[in-house]
Amino acid sequence: MAQPRCRSVLITGCSRGIGLGLVRGLAAASPSPDLVFATCRYPEKAQELQQLSKQYSNIKLLQLDVVSESSIKKVVKEVEEIVGDKGLNCLINNAGINVLASLEEVTAETMLTIYETNTVAQLMVTKAFLPLLRKAAQLGTGMGCHRAAIINMSSLAASMQLVQANEMFLKVYPYRIAKTALNMITRCLAADLKSDGILCISLHPGWLQTDMGGNMAPMQVQEAIPGILSVLDRLGEKENGSFLDWQGETLPW
Repeated sequence: MAQPRCRSVLITGCSRGIGLGLVRGLAAASPSPDLVFATCRYPEKAQELQQLSKQYSNIKLLQLDVVSESSIKKVVKEVEEIVGDKGLNCLINNAGINVLASLEEVTAETMLTIYETNTVAQLMVTKAFLPLLRKAAQLGTGMGCHRAAIINMSSLAASMQLVQANEMFLKVYPYRIAKTALNMITRCLAADLKSDGILCISLHPGWLQTDMGGNMAPMQVQEAIPGILSVLDRLGEKENGSFLDWQGETLPW
């Protein structure tokens, strides 16, 4: 990231897909953040992530289950011991799950499971890391990832205005509704934390070929990562509380 640069980043859900791509992209960036905390549920199974952490000394691989309160508390303590009084500059809430469920197929159990992971967990992780984000914010000026920022990975499918634009969206009731609720979390946090100098946005990373996005997606993860990192690099006060895509375009709520 360009100067003033982001010194520390924590990303959830890094074992595959966008999370893994972001870790790889940040590690290879010039200049790269001093610390890239790559978290996932099962680090011992994340072979690509393990290899990256051996290749780049600034990658710190940590175990985190975003729906476990004890796991969240543990990882916050681990990060705090490393960053100290400098705090955490950027939190990227990327972890999420998806289940295909149309109106005919959707169940209460599926709705609650997706909502817990894709919405509630993002808020609880953010709340837990707020003391470290506030520490970082006290040391900087302006707004952006160089100071303190929360990036919520959302989706074009979360747009209420675009509900009829793509029939495919109607096959993912739980995912879509949970991500729409995540967008409201972004709006709430942006307003609540503005006085602290902490920026918050929702980001649509593009429809990508991942385990979640499927093989029909038009883009590979590595194609979107440069754009995403460029957007994060350019964030400022005017973007606070916004819904952006990987090219920096504003999306309708």
